Amino acid sequence: MKWLEQQRTRYTLRHHPIPFDVWELLMHEADVFSGLSAVQKAHLRELTTLFLHRKTLSGVQGQSVSMAMAMSVAAQASLLILSLGLDYYDGWVEVVIYPGTFRVVRESTDEIGLVSQQDQLLSGESWSQGPVILSWDEVTASRPGHNVVLHEFAHKLDMLNGRANGMPPLHSDMVRQQWTTAFSRAFDQLQRQLADHQHPGINAYAATSPAEFFAVASEGFFTNPQVLQHQYPDVYQQLVLFYRQNPMTRRHCKEKNHE
Repeated sequence: MKWLEQQRTRYTLRHHPIPFDVWELLMHEADVFSGLSAVQKAHLRELTTLFLHRKTLSGVQGQSVSMAMAMSVAAQASLLILSLGLDYYDGWVEVVIYPGTFRVVRESTDEIGLVSQQDQLLSGESWSQGPVILSWDEVTASRPGHNVVLHEFAHKLDMLNGRANGMPPLHSDMVRQQWTTAFSRAFDQLQRQLADHQHPGINAYAATSPAEFFAVASEGFFTNPQVLQHQYPDVYQQLVLFYRQNPMTRRHCKEKNHE
């Protein structure tokens, strides 16, 4: 079975590669890829190619999905697993793209059993065994500290343990208590900052829950690493260990090349 999978992977990479000129354009246009080495870009191109052939990206509410759009989403999603592997995205197949924010209506039950309906406007959503849902407006609005693709796919990684709780499956060389301590202290620090009406270094939405803190921290890790490292150095170090990447190193390389 593993041999067949390897053969399928080789066939896809050999016969359906992303055109090099198209790939290079994306690498230069999107700041989130800045500082990647030639080797990292080549590996990311392979992961993105495989992602596009194993997942279905479709638009709804009149949104068409061009190859360039699909490649952009796939490449950003693959950046998270650059050192982890595409197996981390097993168990689901679909990415749904809305043109803008989308409305969801859900039932909730309070502590006394009263059921009510909640009407929400969302820019992204991830289901445990289902699709990743994105607003294209938000995808194109990415900026330092904010990236809806990274956010929702970080939730996918978080849910590999069964539910989104801010604790993705850690590697064998990581210490669970160190992760818990780093994230718990940072989460408490953020809530104190907000209570004192201070301007936090990351999106205040991270204070909603440990799951959202992990997703927002992951956004910052890849798009604004210097701020995350300054605000929450222990969280940054745990994410280095989990993602097996160090965006600050890439940032330094980028700045050195521009000197």
